[in-house]
Amino acid sequence: MVTIKAKAKWVKSSDRKLGRVMELVRGKPALEALTILRFRPQKGARILEKVLKAAVANAKNNFKLDEHSLLVKEVYANKGIIMRRFQPRARGRAFPIKKKTSHVTVCLSPGEEKQ
Repeated sequence: MVTIKAKAKWVKSSDRKLGRVMELVRGKPALEALTILRFRPQKGARILEKVLKAAVANAKNNFKLDEHSLLVKEVYANKGIIMRRFQPRARGRAFPIKKKTSHVTVCLSPGEEKQ
């Protein structure tokens, strides 16, 4: 069984925010997942849509698979680095700001042919 992967690294969004969108597409056919993501308002949906399109293109061009038969096998986001910045506050204090990043991975597997 072949597994097709696509990754996006150093995405400027936290893994928890991406996880909310990932739950919607896990286990669904790839083209149906793309349709779901296209109409979601979250920023994470745009990111995930881009990675999913890359995975479908990998399957089509590198493995000669039909895009209608692909299933979203795995979708996950790992934590990336956290950039630490500081916001000046009153009386000489500093307020920490954490800019989180993540690494998004989409794994597809060929399923049954859909008509």
